[in-house]
Amino acid sequence: MSASAPSLSPLHIALRIIGAVGGGWLFVWGFTTLGIALGIATGMPYDEARTLLYLLAFVVFLVAFCWSFVTASIARVWLVLAGGGAVMTGGAWLLLRSIA
Repeated sequence: MSASAPSLSPLHIALRIIGAVGGGWLFVWGFTTLGIALGIATGMPYDEARTLLYLLAFVVFLVAFCWSFVTASIARVWLVLAGGGAVMTGGAWLLLRSIA
């Protein structure tokens, strides 16, 4: 039995790469801002929260980047990475406004 890979258009490949890099960056931005905001809200000094989240950000980006190529749907990649990043950034903004 011979299985051939499906033919992918250049647009499909470009959207996947842009989603992996750009969407991954947006997701990590949201993750980092929300993590720092939660750290500050729980009494952690800002410098320690920032350092911890910057260290975790590398691993989160790596996982998000690899996941974006494994998942079948480009729409899911954009929804989870860009949408999730926007939601986490908004949550961090609201959290910091409530404690300031």
